[in-house]
Amino acid sequence: MYIVDEVLHFPEVEKADEFGLLAVGGDLSVKRLQLAYSNGIFPWFEEGQPILWYSPNPRMVLFFENLHISKSMKQLLKKKSFVVTINTNFEEVITQCAIQKRKDQQSTWITENMISAYTKLHNEGDAVSVEVWQDQKLVGGLYGVDLKKQRIFCGESMFSKVSNASKVAFIYMCTYFEKKGYKLIDCQMHTNHLESLGALEIPRNEFISILKD
Repeated sequence: MYIVDEVLHFPEVEKADEFGLLAVGGDLSVKRLQLAYSNGIFPWFEEGQPILWYSPNPRMVLFFENLHISKSMKQLLKKKSFVVTINTNFEEVITQCAIQKRKDQQSTWITENMISAYTKLHNEGDAVSVEVWQDQKLVGGLYGVDLKKQRIFCGESMFSKVSNASKVAFIYMCTYFEKKGYKLIDCQMHTNHLESLGALEIPRNEFISILKD
């Protein structure tokens, strides 16, 4: 297992174990997070654990042409029941993602340190939030890391207080970054929910090749 120290360095992602765990330790500084994401690596750990760095194989991604919008969602979007914004309340979005109750999850990996770190990343222009509003109340959203140079958006987490609000955020995000000429959305790891929206798994080396192109 690679131990991260004060030096800004990560090993090759091929050295990750079968679960995608690559390294342990280090910090969540802006520069380290920028280095990690630009090399296909991200932190994922729970409160009380050391910082764990992952690069899973396969990698869950969404190519824009594969985005699946159900008939019911298309009808909902036509009703314009929600107002969607970008980067108007990043801290509240990431905080709501942290407290969102999720099935089969006892605790959150979005710790106070993570909230602070990604808020700093946001202030540097490298993390983005999508907010979904209904009756002027924040009812859903998502956040992630924006790799402008690589033209890839790395989705981190979503939340929803009313039905379909997180899906609205996801669809808006895809449309937003597709219009900006991005290559894909990095969804990191498989979930049935992401698969239902059109995401699929590709080999890690293929993802890294796209990332480095």
